[in-house]
Amino acid sequence: MSENNKYLALYPDGHHEEVELGELLNKGGAAGKIYKDIAHENSVAKIYHDREKSEIYRKKLEAMLQNRPNIPSIENEGKEYIQIAWPTALLEDSQGYCVGYLMPMIDTNEAISLDHLMQKAVRQRLGLSERYVDRVFAAYNITSVVAALHDCGHYIVDLKPANVSVYKKTMLVAMFDCDGFSIQGEQGNRYPAEYVSEEYIYPEGINETCEQMGEEQDKFALAAIIFRLLNEGIHPFAGTPRKNTDMLSIQERIFKYHYAYGIWPDDYQAPNPYSIHDYFDKETLNLFERAFTKGNVRPSAIEWQNRLEYILKNLKRCKKDHNHAYFTPKGCGLCIAAEKLKNHLKEQQEKAEQTKNTVRGVDVSQIGKKSNDKKQKLDANHKGNILQIYYGSIFIFFIFFSLIRKIISPFDGILKECGIFAQLILLSLAIYGIRRGIAKFSAMIPEDINRSALIMLKIYAIVCLIIAFISVNSLTFSIFSLAQ
Repeated sequence: MSENNKYLALYPDGHHEEVELGELLNKGGAAGKIYKDIAHENSVAKIYHDREKSEIYRKKLEAMLQNRPNIPSIENEGKEYIQIAWPTALLEDSQGYCVGYLMPMIDTNEAISLDHLMQKAVRQRLGLSERYVDRVFAAYNITSVVAALHDCGHYIVDLKPANVSVYKKTMLVAMFDCDGFSIQGEQGNRYPAEYVSEEYIYPEGINETCEQMGEEQDKFALAAIIFRLLNEGIHPFAGTPRKNTDMLSIQERIFKYHYAYGIWPDDYQAPNPYSIHDYFDKETLNLFERAFTKGNVRPSAIEWQNRLEYILKNLKRCKKDHNHAYFTPKGCGLCIAAEKLKNHLKEQQEKAEQTKNTVRGVDVSQIGKKSNDKKQKLDANHKGNILQIYYGSIFIFFIFFSLIRKIISPFDGILKECGIFAQLILLSLAIYGIRRGIAKFSAMIPEDINRSALIMLKIYAIVCLIIAFISVNSLTFSIFSLAQ
């Protein structure tokens, strides 16, 4: 930029003036930066990075200034909407180099990329209009701008939703970076486009460079944009592959003419299940058929403009959803698609609930049930074993104390020599041991097993020990006379 930020503006009518540039508004793309024009409130300047291409820029800009398309600004509710940032003057620096151009200023805060209109989730997140009629109107406005450019012999070439903007409130077009278009000059001279993007390159352009592309590229890309705006953002070459063995990119499907929504089914892919193309009228479907299938003459921008004007005039508001609209007797395709999506989400939720309790396809709840059953079975077996031990122990205990006299009979002599009082101490210890042993055994038995037999057994054992004591000492009831 010049040291004093001043340049000479050359206008197409021959007059010129000095302009001074102010603050940097946008770093722009690869070509140049955008600055404010201090002298003109509604004007900005694009200054190129590469001054070595000065003569190339000059010739293309002069052709643009001399062959301006008829795309006027539109006033709505007292506000002017600039639809295209077409050059208004060529800028020279103090050495006479062409360094850029002046153009109308488009309020980027009021405009959004067309990409944002395609998906419902994005529209809702950004607070954009959900009305179907607005998307149809946006398609009409884009088509009218393209038609005006084609009328002058200009082609956008890199035509895709990301490179087209619309005003949020009016759906009017806001087109930037026009110096990147393919421009028709005088005496048949053409100044080619600089870029082209995949997913919008027409099938015949597989071996062409963007410099070779022209109207056919625009007609294909325009039809794809219209299809997406009318069909909830679905790309005309994005469907459901019939086989998962060879996944082709969108551009590869385009090159192979795998149009999924035509009159004849495509052998590679089926339509997206949420597409509403079946609810388009026959004439609109025929235009898409011509645009995307091999061997047909693609509809021109003016044909699309006329068709979209007809659709706008014949749109009927849906009674079920005020945002929906339709233009054929077939009814509201948006409602059908919404119902399909609702049912699909419901199925997915139910499936998620089912798979939530599965591990590698096995139902966890059934595993738990089987585990519980197994546990109950094991518990029952365990309880049965405990009962066997319980009753077996009672039987052994009972037999042991029933035979206690015979068991200790070999020790009668020793016991007598110890004396009655020593025997009483042994008897007391034995009774204490019986009580402790039965108490511990009782603690090992499950609570639901009857313990009354243990109480009776304890009493029986004590009685048997007392009888044995009396028998060892040959005591009779006269023993009580000892107390006298």
